[in-house]
Amino acid sequence: MPKHGKKYRKAAEGAEVTGLTVETAVKLAVEKAYAKFDETVDIAINLGVDPKYSDQMIRGAVTLPNGLGKEVIVACFCSGEKEAEAKAAGADFVGGEDLVEKVKEGWLDFDKAIATPDMMAKVGLIGRVLGPRGLMPNAKTGTVTFDVTKAVSEVKAGRVEFKVDKAGVLHAPIGKVSFGADKLLENFKSLLETVNKLKPSSVKGTYMKAVAVATTMGPGFKVDPLSARKYAES
Repeated sequence: MPKHGKKYRKAAEGAEVTGLTVETAVKLAVEKAYAKFDETVDIAINLGVDPKYSDQMIRGAVTLPNGLGKEVIVACFCSGEKEAEAKAAGADFVGGEDLVEKVKEGWLDFDKAIATPDMMAKVGLIGRVLGPRGLMPNAKTGTVTFDVTKAVSEVKAGRVEFKVDKAGVLHAPIGKVSFGADKLLENFKSLLETVNKLKPSSVKGTYMKAVAVATTMGPGFKVDPLSARKYAES
């Protein structure tokens, strides 16, 4: 097992406790943060789904009420009047085939990509580049749309995309330690509400099997799944 430093071991005191409320887990994660930089607070949710079945592949997006605490660089693949709309909405890079060619040459200086439906044939040519980096626009997450004004604005405001991995675990950031517990809890609630609404009808039994909160450098604090479900529904 990897050895952790004194600061981590100190922060991990109490992390072995299970069944914490959502509020307690978030407050502990914030209080125990020890890095010299402003750590990101991440959520891990183990869902009772089997991603090998298409109807149980949980994927979506949520615009966090308090954002993510960082600047998001957006590239928008579009043409014509949509280019002006994207620029007005705050997109950092806007273009059509020229932007596709730029990516083909190795340029990837952006965090999120948005595309209009008519551009997807071209964007599909760079799917092998964008896909593995989580940058491929997708209609299910609202990043393939003609409403580029809304899409760009939401991404800039703190829109978080999420998808379960092969083990059925979903990971998502909810902000920075500097936000404080109250703002992080508001973001956490928005995430939980969205994930809860995406529960497939084919899933029987427990949907949220395990939930944990952790900062970039800190230990994970385990939330009582029932508490998480109630928090999402409150």
